[in-house]
Amino acid sequence: MPVNGAGKDSERIREAPVVIEARDVEKAFRIPVHRIDSFKERAVHPFARPDYRVLEALREVSFDVHRGEFFGIVGRNGSGKSTLLKILASIYRADAGSIMIAGTPAPFIELGVGFNLELSARENVVLNGVMMGLSQREAGRRLDAVLDFAELAEFVDLKLKNYSSGMLVRLAFSVMLQSESDILLIDEVLAVGDAAFRQKCRDVFREMRDSERTVVLVTHDMTAVQNYCHRAMLLENGELRDLGEPEEIGRQYLRMNFAKRQISIGDDREATIIPDILGRVSEAWLENEHGERIDNVEVGEPIRLRAVIEARTDMTDPRFGLRFNNDDGVQVFGVAHTLGGDSDEQKLRPGQEARISATLDNPLLPGRYRVLCSVATPLEEEEATAHQMMNLLDFVVFGVEDGAGIVSVSGDLAVDVESAQARKTSP
Repeated sequence: MPVNGAGKDSERIREAPVVIEARDVEKAFRIPVHRIDSFKERAVHPFARPDYRVLEALREVSFDVHRGEFFGIVGRNGSGKSTLLKILASIYRADAGSIMIAGTPAPFIELGVGFNLELSARENVVLNGVMMGLSQREAGRRLDAVLDFAELAEFVDLKLKNYSSGMLVRLAFSVMLQSESDILLIDEVLAVGDAAFRQKCRDVFREMRDSERTVVLVTHDMTAVQNYCHRAMLLENGELRDLGEPEEIGRQYLRMNFAKRQISIGDDREATIIPDILGRVSEAWLENEHGERIDNVEVGEPIRLRAVIEARTDMTDPRFGLRFNNDDGVQVFGVAHTLGGDSDEQKLRPGQEARISATLDNPLLPGRYRVLCSVATPLEEEEATAHQMMNLLDFVVFGVEDGAGIVSVSGDLAVDVESAQARKTSP
């Protein structure tokens, strides 16, 4: 099971025609150093000329995006990500360079922009549909689909000023999905709504990834980059630092943001997270009792997980752990194993593979879960631990078992009934 955009359809994307071609794109903004905002300031300093400093938001940025590609743009705040997206959307004009787009782009720079809070959801959906190029009749026909996805059908005639913030973003995201544009330009919209709606959004993005639509996504979420993007680019201070596989771009982004920091690992101990690649996931899958690969697990059936981790650096006594998280990112349980000893067999060299095989009792109730693999190894140069967390796979536990919470716990529950009169007469 592929864990990032370097999966089975990478070749299809590489062979597809280029639909976005950017060459040496540059953009700068003039920012006033001393602003004169009032009549009084102008009267006191009638001949003063405002001073400006130049902010170079983008410098000679070049890249291509292929048809059907899910393309990520990442970088720290102020790196030029949103500026680049607005240039692609023709909101800004580039100062230099060229951009060619073969298709109809639809920008979604900020969810909810264009909504009129004094109008109802019904009126806003139709209005936004018309703004996206649909006829009024076609926009009206899509109303039910928008409301069903947003789960807001009973609030269709309520003015948006009476909506909660969560209701607004759900409606805005649902409206975005109705766009028929073949190129979507999206800026940070994955974390919208409650947990159930966020899962619906993630499912939609998976469908988009496998479709012929081209998506350019600006995000800080490296998990989203790995899960959805075929390729990604990293911007730093307005310059293109790297472009390539999502895993590598994510590694560089994390290294840039967290060069070295301490985390607690329990028992009053700390580990130093060095976000460099200790290893990479070559493959991860689930099996049934016959050794056949499966996507999901039935309630009560053992979880048989297999994974192959390729070492990228020397690791002595590496500790491998599996963490099972629910759909909200809460860890449900975990297991770990350490390769101990001083022999060569207990060390991993670059290029060697660690094959993980786990068969676990399944306490999970029906729902969607994610498995992560942690790798930790002592650092020789200092008393610290290098630590890396990797996504392995998502899966669903299915069944009809009822229960509150996340896990099923076996045991006996007894209830005795005793009358109030009996309690009074008992010694």
